[in-house]
Amino acid sequence: MYFRMVKRVLLETNKRLVWKLAWNFGFKGIRAVQKHKKRMEQGEAFPPFLYISVLNSCNLRCQGCWVDVAARQQTISPEAMRKLIRECNAMGNYFFGIVGGEPFMHPQLLDILAEHPKCYFQVFTNGHFITSDVARRLREMGNVTPLVSVEGNEIISDERRGRDGVYNRTLEGIQSCLDAKLLTGVCTSLCQTNIDDLLNEAWIDRLIEMGVMYTWFHVYRPMGADPQPDMSLTPEQQLRARKFVVEMRAKKPIAIVDAYFDGQGQALCPAATGITNHINPWGGIEPCPIIQFVTDDIHDESRTLKEKFNSPYLREFRELAADTTRGCIVLERPDLLQQLVEKHGAKDGTIRQTAIPELKAMQVRTSQFNPAEQIPEKNWIYRFAKKHWFNDFGVYRQADHTLSAAPYLVDSQTHTAPLPVASGTSPELVQLNRDN
Repeated sequence: MYFRMVKRVLLETNKRLVWKLAWNFGFKGIRAVQKHKKRMEQGEAFPPFLYISVLNSCNLRCQGCWVDVAARQQTISPEAMRKLIRECNAMGNYFFGIVGGEPFMHPQLLDILAEHPKCYFQVFTNGHFITSDVARRLREMGNVTPLVSVEGNEIISDERRGRDGVYNRTLEGIQSCLDAKLLTGVCTSLCQTNIDDLLNEAWIDRLIEMGVMYTWFHVYRPMGADPQPDMSLTPEQQLRARKFVVEMRAKKPIAIVDAYFDGQGQALCPAATGITNHINPWGGIEPCPIIQFVTDDIHDESRTLKEKFNSPYLREFRELAADTTRGCIVLERPDLLQQLVEKHGAKDGTIRQTAIPELKAMQVRTSQFNPAEQIPEKNWIYRFAKKHWFNDFGVYRQADHTLSAAPYLVDSQTHTAPLPVASGTSPELVQLNRDN
């Protein structure tokens, strides 16, 4: 498998792009994480990897989307991006995930990315705006990897994404990337309607045959104005996804990304570990894309970016998330997140201004945390890399988290819910008291 992967990288991609990846993302990324470790030991945080929503607009209307894609367009200006990237570089961060909306709808995106050849950018896209000309320019730049979202077969894709012909247009965008020999990835937000079609070996084999170099299986999270919780995976399906990823990593010549487990299979929250945060299109600094509450923004000149990432709000979020669960506090304890937002007077970072009512209406659900079923990495490369550069960085101070939330409604009067310790164990009654 390792030989086949090396062969693919050498024969199916542009060598200059491979070098850019190895240097700008690999070497600089390792250095950034080492600096992150030292800062965490000193009680400070500055994310070595940063995700930026460069605009809110999108040509699609995906089910469960939490972005105000139909509202008036807001874009981050080249000047603001230039300043943000420069401040991050000064702290050792050279990697940026570019999200939206649909990032390629930003009229100046390619110019912005071209201005920073010493950085590496991963662009999350539906692929519809990646023409052969765009792909050629990305190849010239060399510091961008497109991560194209495929949400199911032709019928399911149209249903999931609210438009006709989505699947074919997405495949055309992927092919434009592959024709230009870009390091191309394909991601999927796993939900009830696509898990059987895409979480299987045949789909992985097809991606390899196409020339795709990496894939990423996200898990659908019911957030936003129309969360559609019925699309969420069951605990058994989440475990199935984890097992599949671990097996395929040890078997197939394709990189498979995940962001929620360490090398031993223990769950973690990237925002709780401080390894990443999110910048919204208005410049608001958020713990992650689905927590749309802010106390600081990148445009404020009164404080440094480092000071903003160590604001009382973000600092307490990291502590609260780490002390509550190794999973996703948004899903497992929305009540505690609401308390935190109210305590710090965090503003609603959306145009719709309904994030607080949406948070109050959330049901308690399971996340990736499942202490009874931890699946360690089988591939020694992933296990080694995670041990040194993607782990909990010591933020989970408790010996272990014994409770994991289950998909039950919290009683509106008592705030209690029957929460099992984990799959296959006896349930316990846990008090979800807002005064915790």
